[in-house]
This record gives sequence, C-alpha cells and structure tokens, in this order.
Amino acid sequence: MAGLTLYPAIDLKGGACVRLRRGDMDQATVYGEDPGAQARAWQEAGCHWLHVVDLDGAFAGKSVNTAAVQAILANARVPVQLGGGIREIASIEAWLAAGVTRVILGSIAAKNPDLVHEACRLFPGHIAVGIDARDGFVATEGWAETSTVSTEGLALRFEDAGAAAIIFTDIGRDGMLQGLNLDATATLARTVTTPVIASGGVGTLDDLTALRAVAAETPGIEGVIVGRALYDGRILPADALRVLS
Repeated sequence: MAGLTLYPAIDLKGGACVRLRRGDMDQATVYGEDPGAQARAWQEAGCHWLHVVDLDGAFAGKSVNTAAVQAILANARVPVQLGGGIREIASIEAWLAAGVTRVILGSIAAKNPDLVHEACRLFPGHIAVGIDARDGFVATEGWAETSTVSTEGLALRFEDAGAAAIIFTDIGRDGMLQGLNLDATATLARTVTTPVIASGGVGTLDDLTALRAVAAETPGIEGVIVGRALYDGRILPADALRVLS
C-alpha cells in the first residue's frame, strides 16, 4: 500500500502558533510567535504538506490571522491546506490565489452543503471538507456547537461533490495525546470514497503505527494530522515519516 501523508499542524491564535486541548480556546499553549519560521522548520524536517488552522477565524466566521497565514505561505515550499472561518466562495478564491493549495470547509459544510458542492465544482481538487465530531455528532463554530448530524451522514452529503479529502477530527481526543479514534476513522473511510485524513489525539509513535495497520485494511485513509506530539518532542518528524511511509 502507499504511505500515509504526515500533516504537521500549525494552529494560529493571536498571530502565534498554539495548540488547544479539546478545542478549548482558554486552554491554549503557545509554541512559537513566528509562524513563518515554524513552516520552515516542518519543511526542513522533511514534511511534504502543512496543515494550517486560523482558530480565531473559526470562531469569528471569517479569516482573522491573515498576516500569520501570509507569513507561512511566504516561507512554504510545500503545499498548504488552510481552514478556519472560510465560508464564502470569494474567500476561497482569494486564499487559493494567495498560494493556498487546499481550502478546508468545516462549519459551513454542516450549515450550507450547497456551498461546498459549488466550491468543489469551481475549484476541483482544491477543497477539503472538515468534519469535527463530538461523540459521533458534527460540531461547528470552532467546536462551540454540536449538531444532530452524524459524522457519516454529513460525509455522505459530499460523496458526489468531488472533494479532495475529508479531514476527520475527534474533538474529545484533540490535543489530549491519548490516541486517535481509529474505529470511527475506519468506519468513515469505509463509508465514503473520498480520502480520509485522521486527526485528534496522536501522542506517540505507537499511535501512528496503529493507524498504519488500520490503513492497511482500510484503503480510504490517506494521512494524519499531528500537532502537540510534534511540538512537545514526543514524536520526531523523521520517525513519524518513517512509520507512515
């Protein structure tokens, strides 16, 4: 089987690189004040993608950390996927024109699926759907609200849209270093034909090894987002890349 892609996370709050616990903005750990330097660091470590989230934007419903994202793009020699508060076609178009490779649509996917279909049609190959779930149900507005829509139910709405990927995050595990929700990730990957990127809870190299084993049986899993474990040095990028390849 092909290897899995490692997506190191750069989460932005107040212009700085941070990590949250379970999406709680009051539990933010600052890891760096220079997002451009962080982008260079992950590239120099061998990473082939960057996963960037404007956390303030996710709550505001519009891009907030614009300067920080621009600094990342100015330093990025690898593709960047960006999410957080992007909810209009004009915003998608602007970020793609600025150099973002893939725009992630999260809250708007649950609230306005038609916009996602339209975006996928206008920008084929450049739209990912972010599905963030709490206890199996989709959460929106920076995870502040939980809907009555199931993870699989929302994913199936975009089965024929042509999205480049579905990014699935288990909120209860995010930033907690307790392992991915492998069962839910595998179930989602078996439900849809769109590639699935796993997120939320990677704490050790064993977690990546376990994902690799599940992916061997579930071809739809394409990659994994890792944040806190990389920043804390619990996982070295070289080791992660080796396990995932």
